[in-house]
Amino acid sequence: MATLRTGERGQIYDLLVVGGGVNGCGIARDAAGRGLKVLLVEADDLASATSSASTKLIHGGLRYLEFLEFRLVREALQERELLLSQAPHIIWPLRFVLPHDPNIRSALLVRIGLFIYDRLAGRRRLPPSSMIDVARHDFGEPLQKWVRRAFVYSDCWVDDSRLVSLLALDARERGAQILLRTALVSAERSRERWLATLRASDGSTRTVQARAIVNATGPWVADVLANTLKVATRSRIRLVKGSHIIVDRLHDGEQAYVFQNSDGRIVFVIPYEERFSLIGTTDEPFHGDPRSAAISRAEVEYLIASAARHLRVSLGPADVRHSYSGVRPLFDDGKAAPSRVTRDYVLELDQTAAPVLSVFGGKITTFRRLAEQALDELSPVFPDMRSAWTARATLPGGDLPGCDIAAFETRLQADYPFLGPAVARRLARSYGSRAHDFLGRAKCVEDLGEQFGHGFSAAELAYLRDIEAAQRVEDILWRRSKLGLHLEASAQARVAHALNRADELSSRDD
Repeated sequence: MATLRTGERGQIYDLLVVGGGVNGCGIARDAAGRGLKVLLVEADDLASATSSASTKLIHGGLRYLEFLEFRLVREALQERELLLSQAPHIIWPLRFVLPHDPNIRSALLVRIGLFIYDRLAGRRRLPPSSMIDVARHDFGEPLQKWVRRAFVYSDCWVDDSRLVSLLALDARERGAQILLRTALVSAERSRERWLATLRASDGSTRTVQARAIVNATGPWVADVLANTLKVATRSRIRLVKGSHIIVDRLHDGEQAYVFQNSDGRIVFVIPYEERFSLIGTTDEPFHGDPRSAAISRAEVEYLIASAARHLRVSLGPADVRHSYSGVRPLFDDGKAAPSRVTRDYVLELDQTAAPVLSVFGGKITTFRRLAEQALDELSPVFPDMRSAWTARATLPGGDLPGCDIAAFETRLQADYPFLGPAVARRLARSYGSRAHDFLGRAKCVEDLGEQFGHGFSAAELAYLRDIEAAQRVEDILWRRSKLGLHLEASAQARVAHALNRADELSSRDD
């Protein structure tokens, strides 16, 4: 999936998509399903930057109502309902508890906002918002005594990097070619086509031709446009760093908490990977190479302080088990505060010669709609392209009866009783129906090969390598899964060794 074949030099594609994040993979998938010949190139791994560093929510963005972004919220809420039915294995509902702080917003203002949120959603599967007396409700138990009442509303959680992996898998199964750790290093433009030079991580290069290019490189969109594609633009992005910390589980129950802060920012505390809590995010202006983004001590202290102000917890920097930071490429609408910059997206099409479509901004919730609009923008270039289809399709593994993930977990455990409830739950919520592709006819754990811990087996590793294009150990442990949080260092070393051994055997076969 990531090898440059000399025999394909000069091959002509309809669409060259640059960028393997959620928007690039979403566009490649949509285009392939419409019958276009698609090549996607990614300089690193799938979801290796912004798309794996989100707060992992499929949501409308309740706070955007305060900025009067009704169209964005409505579109995101509509997508929330749609995606929940298309990928019930990696997206599921969450109840969010919003403690009321009268010093920040009045209860009336919050109630009005939630009323509008519910109405814009056109809910079919999620319960409506409500107000609770903290002293009389289980959701109030973890909260500090100063919190007297809270509001509860619905949104969804998503495994962001697995979402990207499934989009790429679906694109490939529909005919797209996906080249990972392959960079676009230069491109020459004629009236009819682009001539693009690609370089793989092993140093090999080739040229391909494309009738159009999609620049979906996230934080690098302006740089690629100006320096690689040599195309002028008036659009600008603002780079905003968002950081998260992971700590041991802070509260019982499956509900999440969302805290309002006096600086206008909000912080989520979300149940994560069974044993942990995810706390984030921050919003800070960023300058420099987005791949160098890392959490600062001030950000750690900010997140801890927000959690400690609202929850009855004793928490300090030493309690942080893991952290991650990502740089969000927000369309620059001139707002002063990073937290107020729009999360909407802008698609810019340049047709002065062979077309290039650049994606500015966006959020993970609206990737499908963004991709659909991107292909609609390109429809004059491809008049024979088939019509939009993604609103009616499930993602790989999402074809669960009744979209019932709990029933599927029960069935998976019944089919493979040797897995145990915890492993069956992890596999169901990672692969959905595709778990059967590597579990196969296994009757005992030994049938799955070497065991690395937490139910991770040689069979699952082979699936991630061969089907989901994981090439390095970090691809497997941190993006195709979150096993890096669970496996001891010795187990992680064994995973790396097994992956290297598989690569050596494969290279001998080639």
